[in-house]
Formats: sequence, structure tokens, C-alpha cells
Amino acid sequence: MPKAIKNVFWRILLFYVLAILVIGLLVPYTNSSLKSENVLVSPFTLVFKKAGLSFAASMMNAVILAAVLSAGNSSLYASTRMLYTMAKEGQAPRIFSKLDRRGVPVPAMILTAVVGMLAFFTSIFGDGVVYIWLMNSIGITGFIFWLGICVSHYRFRKAFLAQGHALDELPYRAKWYPFGPVFAIAVCLIVTLAQDYQAFLAPHINWGNVIAAYLGIPFFLVLWFGYKIARKTKIVPLDAHDFHAIAEPNK
Repeated sequence: MPKAIKNVFWRILLFYVLAILVIGLLVPYTNSSLKSENVLVSPFTLVFKKAGLSFAASMMNAVILAAVLSAGNSSLYASTRMLYTMAKEGQAPRIFSKLDRRGVPVPAMILTAVVGMLAFFTSIFGDGVVYIWLMNSIGITGFIFWLGICVSHYRFRKAFLAQGHALDELPYRAKWYPFGPVFAIAVCLIVTLAQDYQAFLAPHINWGNVIAAYLGIPFFLVLWFGYKIARKTKIVPLDAHDFHAIAEPNK
């Protein structure tokens, strides 16, 4: 597991951070292909065109198409399994916990596929307004998701030590604790709250855009508090975390 985590770090650094750095150095933000509301050319394609590699630019378009299809496939799989797991734990209707003879959660997969198709078709209604609302909600939900991961990591280490365990018992220990998760929590909060800060600096606030940008926050809070009220759950104290259930999942 530690080796896999280290590989993920270097892959993100190479394929995301350095790639964006190269694009930023070669493609100016004033490029006409990027200023259009309907972006038809990928920044990666622009880089190859500037280098005089038209064939490589066409290949990049094919790679982007394959990447989009791969992302859709992985999202369908992850969403299906997440809905299935939620149903198994009583957090979703039980019908989505059913499997076919090959172990495939068909009801969960069908619902996920239908929702995905409906979300795709929203781009053709209302000049894409609904699609923009969904995209903004998904974007801010991603930061809320990572915020939850950071909080979980911070409390996990605290609870582990509070119950008398030693860090040597962990197969992997994240570096820079507690600075790492605390810093990540702060960044996620800043990015989430500043999602559309420019709207508040304008002479006239476009409340439609503001609602679209921050729609994910009240939606998350309603679901979170609604679940806690309905299930009457509370925040688990540090000394009450069940690490034995994690270490021995089959018992």
C-alpha cells in the first residue's frame, strides 16, 4: 500500500501539475480558442499545433476522447458500487443491494446509468443552464468529499493514539501529520467558500450564478443533517472508535 500511495503522488505531479505548468507556459490565456464560451479545442491540442505537430494534435484528440470514455466507465462502476454499499448498510433503498448470479448489482447500475444519461441530456435544455448548475454542484461536492477525507484522517490518527495504540502498528503513516490534514482542510474550506467570490465583487450580484455555484453546500448539509436526525446518530468520540472491526473485517 505505501508504494502504491507514493506512485499516485508522482503520477499526479507528472500528469496533472507538470502538464498544466507546460500548458500555462506555452498557451496564453488570451488565446482566442480559449476565450470562446464553447471551447472546441483542447489546450493540449494547442500545444502540439504551436509545435507544428498537427498529427500529434489529432492523436491527442483521440486520447482525450478515450480518456473521457474511460472516466465515464470508471464513474459508472464507482457510483454503482457506492450505491450498492449504501444499500447494504441501510443508507439507501434495499433494492439496490441485490446482485445477479454473477455478482453484479444490476438495480444500482441501471439507476446510475439512467441518472448519468439524464444529466447528459440537460446540456440541450435552457441553453445549458441546468448543465452548468449540475457541473457547479459536482465541483463543489468534490471539495466537500476531500474535506471529509481530511477530517477522517485527522480524527483517525487522534483516535488511534487516544486508545493506547502506537504508530508503529500502522502499516503506513502519512507524513507531515497533523500539518498535512489541517492544511488540506483549510484549503478545501477556502476553495469551497470562494467558489464564486467574483460574483460578490461585481456592481450587481447575479444571484442565479451564486446559487448555482454554492448549491452543493446546502444540498450536502440537508442530506448530512437529515441522515443524522433520521438515524439519530452522533459524532463518535475518539475513545469509542472500533479499530478491531477495521483490522478484522471477516470476524
